[in-house]
Amino acid sequence: MREIDLHIHTTESDGTLTPAETVRLAHELGLRAIAVTDHDTAAGYPSAAAAGERLGVEVVPGIEISTTYHGPVHILGYYIDPQSPELAPVLDWVIRDRDERNRRMAERMAADGIPVDYAEMQRRFGSAIGRPHFARILVECGLARDVRDAFDRYVENGQRYYEPRHFLSLERCISILRASGGIPVLAHPFQYRLDEAGLRELIECAMGFGLEGIECRYSGYDASQTAYLLSLAAEYGLLPTGGSDYHGAPKPQNRLGSGTGDLEVPYAYLEGLKKRKGM
Repeated sequence: MREIDLHIHTTESDGTLTPAETVRLAHELGLRAIAVTDHDTAAGYPSAAAAGERLGVEVVPGIEISTTYHGPVHILGYYIDPQSPELAPVLDWVIRDRDERNRRMAERMAADGIPVDYAEMQRRFGSAIGRPHFARILVECGLARDVRDAFDRYVENGQRYYEPRHFLSLERCISILRASGGIPVLAHPFQYRLDEAGLRELIECAMGFGLEGIECRYSGYDASQTAYLLSLAAEYGLLPTGGSDYHGAPKPQNRLGSGTGDLEVPYAYLEGLKKRKGM
């Protein structure tokens, strides 16, 4: 039985369901608990928690922050304090930097005759705009078949409309998550295309900064990949977690609770996080 999903995005970042709608879907699917882990914001937690209280779904306050370590690395934070004074100014900086990047992308597209108006994008999508939103517009304009095609041909690194962002260092990110009461977890470890030595180096470096967990169950990971990550978690004394990376329309293959079809994350993983928090 599918029980929990600890990696979920809503309209507060690049998902297509509101936090309350996400909780409602989790309830319909019979999930006991979820974590809202929007990119660079915890703004969706209050409405998700309120919906969870009404529907009997446990909602964990979380976040996903992009960092850099020889390339992009994502860190999940669980049981953060969304009102933490340590977290707020850092997220404000992240959002400002992303906003400046977005404006440059919009201006370049508009100069090429693509009907992109950044002010209209903000009205439509809110403040947490990212490349997936530009990709959706490119699809709507008929310039790409789908979001993946739009990324590959227009907004991925090396393509015409790609603009770089600045990221927190791995050390700074983990330090801030811990200062805000959170449990830092390495997200989707195979996404970084590291060999075994490289992955171990990343884990050991991150542990030196205070990493406490690793995402072992994830959409698309087969049994052998999951078993390997679980063995690493046990070897290093890290908490195992898991989640679908649900976004809705931007990643239709990743379904809430079940990922690409066979994802099952046990409630015991959440119990491990709670024990670490002393809950």
